[in-house]
Amino acid sequence: MEGSKAFCGGGGGCSEIDTSTEVRLPPNPLAAEYRKSFSSTSVKKTLLRHPSLIKSPSDVSYGPAMVVEGRETEFIPIVRSGAWTDIGFRQSMEDAYVCVDDFLRDCRLRHFGEGPNAFYGVFDGHGGKHAADFVCDHLPRFILEDEDFPREIERVLASAFLQTDTAFAEACSIDAALASGTTALAALVIGSSLVVANAGDCRAVLCRRGKAVEMSRDHKPICTKERKRIEASGGYVYDGYLNGQLNVARALGDWHMEGLKDQEGGPLSAEPELMTTRLTEEDEFLIIGCDGIWDVFRSQNAVDFARRKLQEHNDPILCCKELVDEALKRKSGDNLAVVVVCFNSKPPPNLVVPRGRVQRSISAEGLRELQSFLDCLAEG
Repeated sequence: MEGSKAFCGGGGGCSEIDTSTEVRLPPNPLAAEYRKSFSSTSVKKTLLRHPSLIKSPSDVSYGPAMVVEGRETEFIPIVRSGAWTDIGFRQSMEDAYVCVDDFLRDCRLRHFGEGPNAFYGVFDGHGGKHAADFVCDHLPRFILEDEDFPREIERVLASAFLQTDTAFAEACSIDAALASGTTALAALVIGSSLVVANAGDCRAVLCRRGKAVEMSRDHKPICTKERKRIEASGGYVYDGYLNGQLNVARALGDWHMEGLKDQEGGPLSAEPELMTTRLTEEDEFLIIGCDGIWDVFRSQNAVDFARRKLQEHNDPILCCKELVDEALKRKSGDNLAVVVVCFNSKPPPNLVVPRGRVQRSISAEGLRELQSFLDCLAEG
């Protein structure tokens, strides 16, 4: 979905939404009427955390602790984005995504500096689609309503994830039919800063002059760091699954699953891990996708594939469709959702690989033969 209109939670390929037609989509959290309906409710804007996640200020580490190095530059990205989804070989569609190239304009808020202010997200639901749709709808609102946005982007993003999780718990207590869960990955481009927040196994990969730079880490129960956190929270990992039930270590929702999460905490965490980088002219595009994409693409493979396609047509929407089609050809067995964000109006350039100096050598036997030849010439 190009431009700032891309909200989608359904199955099938998604291209640009024509707002003049009647389309059954989740409510747009940036629409004026939708924002108004929430403004009448009492919403706390402070950081909400489950007790098991409460740490002293000196222990809390957000974006700066996970910084991907980039050179200082005055580069100001020009963002263009696209998205595509497909139900794949599943019976129902549980993935959702959001694309907003101009976050503040679409929310009718004042710009605060030079450069873009864009928001993107992918949400991979499990046990139903309600959690993914809920997070897709509500996460942007909690970001915008935080009085520290955009001054403290990392803290605001972490807070928004936890507030959204708590809000979904309240919704499930009212309507038990909503019970489900979702992984979530959100990316904010503010000026030349890229901030990625991830909880689960969605993935963000930055293309930096043709090289894949991973901007998130998959949160699987078998990962050493996650296993230690799980066990410290009273959980366990069995056959690669959290408490033998879930194959991700972090997710929003899943309040109905016994022993994973409650108001006192639990081994299933909704707290995101954050990574930040300063974009430069070498940063060409960002791919964010649900795990159905990464089941059949390595990060560098996806970057290489997308880069070739963008060089051909320079269309992020078509590039997303081609990524999804290729994943289907490779027999991905999951729902598919992917977003591509370009940081330049031009297609990725051809890379010229510098030719290294060729070092030539001659063997001892060769030297003897050469010397013999030269001696013969001297005698003649």
